[in-house]
Amino acid sequence: MMTPEKIPGLRGVLTPDRSLADLSWLRVGGPAEWLYQPADVADLQVFLAACAPDIAVMPVGVCSNLIIRDGGIDGVVLRMGRGFNGIEISGNRVVAGCAALDAHVARKAAAAGLDLAFLRTIPGAIGGAARMNAGCYGTYVADVFVQAEAVARDGSRLQLGPDDMGFSYRSTGLADDVVITSVTFEAPSGAPDALEAKMADALDKRAATQPVKERSCGSTFRNPAGFSSTGRDDDVHDLKAWKVIDEAGLRGATLGGAQMSPMHPNFLINTGDATAADLEGLGEMVRKRVFENSGITLQWEIRRVGKTGSG
Repeated sequence: MMTPEKIPGLRGVLTPDRSLADLSWLRVGGPAEWLYQPADVADLQVFLAACAPDIAVMPVGVCSNLIIRDGGIDGVVLRMGRGFNGIEISGNRVVAGCAALDAHVARKAAAAGLDLAFLRTIPGAIGGAARMNAGCYGTYVADVFVQAEAVARDGSRLQLGPDDMGFSYRSTGLADDVVITSVTFEAPSGAPDALEAKMADALDKRAATQPVKERSCGSTFRNPAGFSSTGRDDDVHDLKAWKVIDEAGLRGATLGGAQMSPMHPNFLINTGDATAADLEGLGEMVRKRVFENSGITLQWEIRRVGKTGSG
């Protein structure tokens, strides 16, 4: 078994000590020890099979639900690109590559008369949406999920059904080093014009209530009570994270370049010069103050990965 630079025959791009800040939605974070961008699924399999098993591997997409800490990430960060962004439609099924953007999938499905409109307002790519059971306005990935294709850490291919995914509220039970490569959805039918109007309405609603022009990862903390695994009729969020943050007096709270949005206090934003430590530190301050104020312990919805510090 080999270290990444010694693996022969790779067709992707391998970069040592690669800064991740420019790949991060929040524009923060230290370097990856190695960044590998595989050419396609077969290339990914070769890389993982040959890469020494004691080297940690972490797949990322557009990092729209991720704080990469300032010290960077040991091991290999995998980022899928052009070879993983296809979208194919057959009947009422949509097969989307892990790098296909959620919004593109929603729009292409709508044009074919299929309703995946809930994906339109979710920033990010399909691999991450499936891994975190992303949802919006009461519909979750779990509601339309058929199967996912993936590659295991040893390079073998996997086919994952709903039970294998372990869907729960805004999360799954997948191991961190399982790399989703494509997802198959089964979508209800709808008239293309009506679906476009539905998506436009959702975008307008989002812009009216959320800081869509700021650098944020969306909801910072999970709603603290009243959730189900799929977002069906029993998914009633009687207690909202933004409300308990607001009641603790933390709307607009700042730490360094990080801020809890004055528009929506459950949105953690980089005002321009935040470090990952500012963002995570403000989030932890909010958790502490909310607990002191209400006795509620907020759970992070944004993943925090990597090492603290600057090296």
